[in-house]
Amino acid sequence: MSGSIPFYQKHHRHYDRGYRSKETESKLSQYQSSSRYMAGSSTSTTSRSRGLKVSSHSGLEASRLSPVPKRAKPTYLAVDKENQIIGYVVPIFRGSQEFATGFSDTEEARVRETAAYMARRNLFTSGLEMERSEQISRKEAMRESAERISLNKRIHDHEEHFKRMNEDSLMHPPEFVIKPRSHTVWEKQCVRLHCTVSGWPDPRVVWYKNNVAIDPLANPGKYKLEGKYSVHSLEINRCDFDDTAQYRVSAMNSKGELSAFASIVVKRFKGEVDESLPAPRHGPVSEYGINFQTHIVDKFGVSFGREGETMSLGCTVIIYPALHRYQPEIEWYRDDVLLSPSKWNHMHWSGDRATLTLTHLNKEDEGLYTLRVTTKSGYETYSAYVFVRDADAEVEGAPGAPLDVRCLDANKDYIIVTWKQPAVDGGNSILGYFVDRCEVGTTHWIQCNDTPVKFSRFPVTGLVEGRSYTFRVRAVNKSGMSHPSRVSEPVAAMDPADRARMRGTSAPWTGQIIVTEEEPAEGIVPGRPLELQVTEATKNYVVLSWKPPGDKGLEGVMYYVEKCVSGTDSWQRVNTEIPVKSPRFALFDLAEGKSYSFRVRCCNSAGVGEPSDPTEATTVGDKLDIPSAPGKVIPTRNTDTSVVVSWEASREAKELVGYYIEGTVVGSNVWEPCNNKPVNATRFICHGLMTGETCVFRVRAVNAAGLSQFSQESEPVEVKAAIASPAPPYGITVLECVRDSMVLAWKQPTFIGGADITGYFVDYREVIDGVPGKWHEANVKAISERAYRVCDLKENRKYQFQVRAANMAGVGIPSLPSDTFLCEEWTIAVPGPPHDLQIREVRSDSLVLLWKPPVYQGRDPVNGFYVDIKEADAPEEAWRGVNNKAVEKTYLKIKNLKEAESYVFRVRAQNKAGVGKTSDVTEPVPAVTKPGTKEIVVDVDDDGVISLNFECCDMTPDSKFVWSKNYEEMTDSSRLTLETKGNKSKAVFKTPGEEDIGIYSCLVTHTDGASSSYTLSEEELKRLLEISHDHKFPIIPLKSELAVELLEKGRVRFWLQADKMSANSKVDYVFNDNVLSQGEKYKMNFDRNTGVIEMIMESLTPADEGTFTFQLQDGKATNQSSLVLIGDVFKQLQKESEFQRKEWFRKQGPHFIEYLGYEVTPECCVVLKCKVGNVKKETSAVWYKDGREIKADEHLGFTEGVLKLEIAQISKKDSGVYEVVLKDDRGKDTSTLNLTDQGFKDLMNEVFSFIANSSTPLKITSTEEGIRLYTFVSYYNDLLQVTWHYKDSAIAFSDRIKSGVVGEQLWLQISQPTEKDMGKYAIEFNDGKGGLRRTVELSGQAFDDAFAEFQRLKAAAIAERNRARVAGGLPDVVTIQEGKALNLTCNISGDPVPEVTWLKNDREITSDDHCILKFESGKFASFTITGVNTSDSGKYSILVKNKYGTESGDFTVSVFIPDEAGGKKK
Repeated sequence: MSGSIPFYQKHHRHYDRGYRSKETESKLSQYQSSSRYMAGSSTSTTSRSRGLKVSSHSGLEASRLSPVPKRAKPTYLAVDKENQIIGYVVPIFRGSQEFATGFSDTEEARVRETAAYMARRNLFTSGLEMERSEQISRKEAMRESAERISLNKRIHDHEEHFKRMNEDSLMHPPEFVIKPRSHTVWEKQCVRLHCTVSGWPDPRVVWYKNNVAIDPLANPGKYKLEGKYSVHSLEINRCDFDDTAQYRVSAMNSKGELSAFASIVVKRFKGEVDESLPAPRHGPVSEYGINFQTHIVDKFGVSFGREGETMSLGCTVIIYPALHRYQPEIEWYRDDVLLSPSKWNHMHWSGDRATLTLTHLNKEDEGLYTLRVTTKSGYETYSAYVFVRDADAEVEGAPGAPLDVRCLDANKDYIIVTWKQPAVDGGNSILGYFVDRCEVGTTHWIQCNDTPVKFSRFPVTGLVEGRSYTFRVRAVNKSGMSHPSRVSEPVAAMDPADRARMRGTSAPWTGQIIVTEEEPAEGIVPGRPLELQVTEATKNYVVLSWKPPGDKGLEGVMYYVEKCVSGTDSWQRVNTEIPVKSPRFALFDLAEGKSYSFRVRCCNSAGVGEPSDPTEATTVGDKLDIPSAPGKVIPTRNTDTSVVVSWEASREAKELVGYYIEGTVVGSNVWEPCNNKPVNATRFICHGLMTGETCVFRVRAVNAAGLSQFSQESEPVEVKAAIASPAPPYGITVLECVRDSMVLAWKQPTFIGGADITGYFVDYREVIDGVPGKWHEANVKAISERAYRVCDLKENRKYQFQVRAANMAGVGIPSLPSDTFLCEEWTIAVPGPPHDLQIREVRSDSLVLLWKPPVYQGRDPVNGFYVDIKEADAPEEAWRGVNNKAVEKTYLKIKNLKEAESYVFRVRAQNKAGVGKTSDVTEPVPAVTKPGTKEIVVDVDDDGVISLNFECCDMTPDSKFVWSKNYEEMTDSSRLTLETKGNKSKAVFKTPGEEDIGIYSCLVTHTDGASSSYTLSEEELKRLLEISHDHKFPIIPLKSELAVELLEKGRVRFWLQADKMSANSKVDYVFNDNVLSQGEKYKMNFDRNTGVIEMIMESLTPADEGTFTFQLQDGKATNQSSLVLIGDVFKQLQKESEFQRKEWFRKQGPHFIEYLGYEVTPECCVVLKCKVGNVKKETSAVWYKDGREIKADEHLGFTEGVLKLEIAQISKKDSGVYEVVLKDDRGKDTSTLNLTDQGFKDLMNEVFSFIANSSTPLKITSTEEGIRLYTFVSYYNDLLQVTWHYKDSAIAFSDRIKSGVVGEQLWLQISQPTEKDMGKYAIEFNDGKGGLRRTVELSGQAFDDAFAEFQRLKAAAIAERNRARVAGGLPDVVTIQEGKALNLTCNISGDPVPEVTWLKNDREITSDDHCILKFESGKFASFTITGVNTSDSGKYSILVKNKYGTESGDFTVSVFIPDEAGGKKK
């Protein structure tokens, strides 16, 4: 085996060595068991005689591979003309012929028969032929030789083949070969989900639980993930109840992503099974022999989407009986083509709901979607159409995107791309299309054609053999380019035969080995190509195709194409640079209208062969014509939102792709496409239309050449449901029976055919001994009621009945025959059953039930009814009464319903004898308020007319409003007038009165029960009449009554505000019944937009005392408001007006905005200040105190309009009257502040308050005299009054207890304290208000600590006073002449008298003749040296000591000699 496997093949499942060995072993085993009886050349001859040929086949499963061998390799598979594999071919090479000879004809026949027999028997036996074959050694030798030769060459072929493979051709998205299965397990069991995934590159597999990725590290020991040889598993250890979930495995690589789902249900052990879960299975359950009933509910409807959006279609599937683990087969179809999961289609089955998600809508997704649910008992389907509109164009007016891009006739370097034209051209003709290609594995798109092509088919050349490509197409018109189409499926550029071999699987064993002889043919020039023909010709290109020469064993053959203009003999080679590898070629740049002939030559390394036979002359031009316009278009009504459009097919249409339908609303002239994907039929249902609109349709055909002309426009058709004969009635019952007649009742058909039912026809037949007779007509003329008396019957005979409904479309089919009824006279005393039950005004919590009284009254007249109710799915025992007391009316409003619950009802009648039979049960009715439901609205217009109004949004053209009073249709028009316009109806009361009290209801026919009611009670009528009166005689509403206010300059403003008034409104101003007019005294203003009315007077005089009135009028609406100004009220207003007038004049010059006042700063400074206005530079401000001007050196300020005077430390001398005078040429103003007596007292109290608030808490300290309590203030004033308290009583001061002030400290001294002084102390600051008190507790530990400290300080003071001291008298330094006498004396104090000691140079000295030391009277110590000498120099000290302490005094004695002193001076 030569060469090595490329890296990208080593990990691919098609090239795994183990996988290949298994594949080879399988084929080898099959080969061994069947080839012992094979013959040689005769078999080969037989094969050739049957027209068999040899083709190359890999023998391995490999898809989408594109080998590029330099030379064709021998093959060993035999195929027929249809390329179907029918056997193996074993060639005989030189030197091996001895194994193929020596058999007689009889033996050959026997071998062939035995081989065929053994091939069939191999399917069911386990190697018995192997034992028999060992008896024939010659056949064994042949088998072994053939095996060895075939196996070696095939392996060599594959190795060489795959070494040159392009990686891109191997890439394909993930695919689940085996999907995970759902499991149901008990708690604490382990479960494993496993799957097999294929794909290249190797997909990355992720497991999810309820869409949350599973992380084994986050739950150690819980989950175990494994993946080996494309088999992946998830193991869940010791399952618990929380592991019940849906699990998803997602496989993803660069080509896409795919998911598979499985569910795990964990159940509890016996005795603990949760009732909400299915019961555990006991033994196997088989679906065989069970008849399944399948119901598809909650269906998706006709859907509309736009390109690029995501759409989900889903249905709920109910299968009965529901067997555990039995799953139906769920299939989705589009236009009857089975859909498979892909990146465009995601399918999901949850166990009861099937969902198809279209992840990215394109027009290819438009079509009829069908869900097919298959069980063992059959299948059920449901279908609905999905429409996909074009996405918004990037450029206005650009066409829609092409669709359905496909690749045809793919070859080594050539592929034909086809597509379908879009339905939307953007309003301008499409100029052509551009084709783009992209190599798989890249994102780079390359445009294939330089100029747009109009034909919807284009040959793409210049491809690289072995590479895979995807394609897309864009349309262009003069406005711009469309969006690109959806990309095509990937296709490989390779020989079709190679593609067929790689898509196929290993050849099935046929029981034949065909032996041929093959000669290697190296260096041979190839022959002529065969069957050259023009397969396609347009004005843009011509496509040629041919077959390779029939020679065998040639090297890789390529081709040259030549052309010749008709009428000449000049052949021109088209592809001079690069030979063609494919037996296909597209020629471009041919002259349109000219005729050409073509021929092809083969070439290889040995040379160029002879040309093929030339084609016939071909004229360059479109061979395919645009189809002719379709014929007559006929629209017919279908539903309220759809129309069926039919048309005659195009008569001249080759290769027809389909038809596009367009529609427009009459009068709009705007045509919209009804389908965006061509339809092949001549009938189409156009959905999404508006009910009631009139539409016109047209059709055009499309093929590869383009779009045809539009057909003629259809006749207009109104969009509404088609009229058909009604469905049969049902529920036939007997209401009364006498001797020769019976009264029947029935229910209205569920489908009335789109038109009102005009009547019913009743038939009857006699039933004798269970055998029914012929039907007879009971009525010739249609009856409108759903009850009818059938006469001329025979007593004690049995009859059956049937009913047919009729409308304008005709008479419908009859109902099913009724039950058999006996015609005998009823004699029961109680009434018969009520009938014709109807339900109206369905809301989420209520509805109204109507019925008709029984025909059979019983012995006495009916005097009441009972209504019963139950849930629709509840058992019969659940019936319960709605009303405990019988109602006389034939209607009842049923309340307190549960929203979304379905209910059924029945009615019973009663008379004096008792309660009669129950009526038929109604159909189930869900208590749901339908969207768009309206209620009756009462309205009173401007003229006072009362009306009831009802609006319906779901009306059809045939709908009508039916008004009723007390649920009986109103026929008397003397009380009400009915008006209907569009979807609104109105009932207008003419002269409302007590006769009109009742329940008014309105029903809209041909709707889904649109109805409402309104109860007009006596109180409601009274309220409406009051509103009507107000509207007839309206009053202008006032937002505010007439009021008065003062303006600047003392002017008086009277005003009120009404609602906005019209331009024609007017106001009269009245004073004491006299109308006032505009003038100097009165200024009137009236703003009609805001409704503000005002009258302004400059001033008030005594003559203005009285009543002011404003009278308003706006059309027929009037109003007035008055204000009385007399007595004290008028005087007070006049006084205030005069004051404001004076104030205005004062403020014309410099004035005080805020008059003089004071404030105390935190520093206890007093600031007098005032705020001034309207000042200028010349304005002067002068301060006065007690009439004397305050000099400028005082603290005056005049900034920002504020004048200030600061008094730093206020005292009694600062009391007085302060005044500030402002003055300039415009006038002057004065402000005065009295700070005397009470004014000064108030000021000082505020100062005292600041001082008190600044005080610190009382603290305790000790002195040598006793204990001191103290507090600090930020500022102390001599006028401050404080009081000390002991146990809440003021302290009487004495020599032992004193108080005082030191700086900012206030203290209380307790001398020689004792335990009697313990208690609560307080200092109270008097600020003229509540004062401020600071307290401290002098007791307990606080007192003990303070007292101990006092004792310590007292002892220390005594010691300090009595300790030994040197009072003074000693100098620091004494300088004395030798021979002189030195006498020093100092004072000594201390008690007891201290001991005195003298030291010299820190050594004690004693008194002698030279140094005399004395201590006299205990006070004086003397130091005397009679005659000093130099030895007396030194440091001397006196040390005094008693029991309280020691003290010393130091001095230095320096003795000098006179001569030395003189020398120093010199």
